[in-house]
Amino acid sequence: MPTEPIRLPPQPTAPQVRVERIGREGEPVLVVDGFSGDPARWIESASQGTMQAIGPHYPGLRRATEADYLAAVGPLLAKLIGTVFGYAAGAHVAESWYSIVTTPPTRLQPIQRLPHFDGVEDARLAVLHFLCDPGHGGTAFYRHRSTGFETVDADRYPIYAHRLSEDVQRHGLPQAGYIDGDTILFERIAEFPAAPDRALIYRGKQLHCARIAPGANLSADPRCGRLTVNSFLTPAAAG
Repeated sequence: MPTEPIRLPPQPTAPQVRVERIGREGEPVLVVDGFSGDPARWIESASQGTMQAIGPHYPGLRRATEADYLAAVGPLLAKLIGTVFGYAAGAHVAESWYSIVTTPPTRLQPIQRLPHFDGVEDARLAVLHFLCDPGHGGTAFYRHRSTGFETVDADRYPIYAHRLSEDVQRHGLPQAGYIDGDTILFERIAEFPAAPDRALIYRGKQLHCARIAPGANLSADPRCGRLTVNSFLTPAAAG
């Protein structure tokens, strides 16, 4: 597929923020448009370093973000998470990665064909910063049909793991391909399209997965592909 640079719209004078509560459990997803105010800067920054496969879960390439990225988005992020998620004492950044999806659908590992969660801790937050346009899909959230769970915490994990194993034994593994809507095992409860400089902030225990649009450009070039920054936060201890 020919590669084309991501088209960046004019940036708003101030971030546009909304909170959506999704599913039966009503967990918040914080949507921030104009998150950094300068997406071109971070697309260019991502293109300057070498990205590589890291771990078995992410279907593409990654490299750690620089300190100036976190310095740039940190003040707004601290304000938002303090207001919506109660991080009164601030947060620690556990991980922060430039990430670009490159794996063809037919080469996905079984674990990459299912919704996932980023951690069972109630306070762990995920920050997904899109540096790509809507043609690259977005992110969707799911409910596990046989348990009804939309989140998986430490208490629920043994139940979820057991029931999911039973599901796979009964129905088999999903066919190779990115998830796009409801499946026999999971029901989609919400979807948020990608947009340049849009961030989604949500609890890591929520079941979710990337929505990769059919025919999406899976180029490894950050200027053209499905580039995001994925960061994970834990609360700072109160002083």
